[in-house]
Amino acid sequence: MTELARSPRELRYAYNTNGLTSHRLSDALSLLADTGYAGVALTLDVVHLDPFAPDALAQAEKTRARCDELGLGVVVETGARYLLDPRGKHEPTLVTPDAAGRARRLAYLRLACDLAEVLGAEAVSFWAGVPRPGVDRDEAWGWVVDGVRALVDSHGGRSYALAVEPEPGMLVEDCDGWARLAEEAPGITLALDTGHCVVAGAYEPQEAVAAFAAHLGTVAVEGMRRGVHDHLPLDEGDVDLPAVLRALRDVGYERLVTLELSRDGHRAHEMVPRAIATLREAERA
Repeated sequence: MTELARSPRELRYAYNTNGLTSHRLSDALSLLADTGYAGVALTLDVVHLDPFAPDALAQAEKTRARCDELGLGVVVETGARYLLDPRGKHEPTLVTPDAAGRARRLAYLRLACDLAEVLGAEAVSFWAGVPRPGVDRDEAWGWVVDGVRALVDSHGGRSYALAVEPEPGMLVEDCDGWARLAEEAPGITLALDTGHCVVAGAYEPQEAVAAFAAHLGTVAVEGMRRGVHDHLPLDEGDVDLPAVLRALRDVGYERLVTLELSRDGHRAHEMVPRAIATLREAERA
C-alpha cells in the first residue's frame, strides 16, 4: 500500500464532544474553533444532539449551520454509554442475544446516518459490541455481519464513510478483525483508533496507518498505555505520537484526526488547548 503515499499536507484535528459534556454544544463548538481545531467529533448523546429528541433533525440543521460558520468539519460518533438503555452501558449492541435488541441498535445507527447526512459529516463511526458471557462467538459473528450488511444496504454509498471501529474486548477488537468483517460485509471503512493498537492488535499505531491507509474512514489519536484501555492525554502513555502523525501525512490522509478524552470533561477548558498544543509540537518533532 506504499503506492498511496502523496505529498504531505497539514493534518486536520477534531475533539470529541464526549470530552465536553459540561459544555453546551454551541459553547463547545466555539471553544474548538477558537482554539484552532478544524472539526468536531460529535457523539450523539443526551447532552449533545439527542438523536431521539423530537426536533433532532432541526437541531442537526442548526448545528451544521454553526459548524459552517466556524469552519468546522464533522465526524458522527455513536458510542454514547446509556443512550439506548439507561441501565446497561452500551447496550443493546449488534451482538446482543436478543434479536429485538440488535434491531434497536441497527435502527439507531440508521438514525445516526440520517443525522450525519444533515450535518454534512465525513464519517459515521460505530462498533460491534461486547458479547455477553455464554454467547457463542461464531453465532455473534453472524449477528454482526448481518447487522453491518443491513446498514450498508440502507446507508452505504452516501457522502460519508461508514466506519467500523475495532475496540479492545469487543467482538471486532483489532485491525485484523476489521479486515475479516470487511471481507464479509463490503462497503465499510476502518475507524482506526491508534491508541487501541497498543492495547489489542498485531500492529504498532503507525504500522496500522500504513497497512490500512486505503481503508481509513476516520482516525483517532490519544495517549494510551500498552495493554491498558484507558484514554489518556496525548503526552502520556506509550503511543509514539510524532510517528503516528508522520505516518498519516506520508499516506496523504485528509480526513479529520479526532481526539477522545471522555473522562476529562470536567477539565475540558485545560485539555482542549493542551491537546492541540501537543499535536502541533508532535508535528514539529
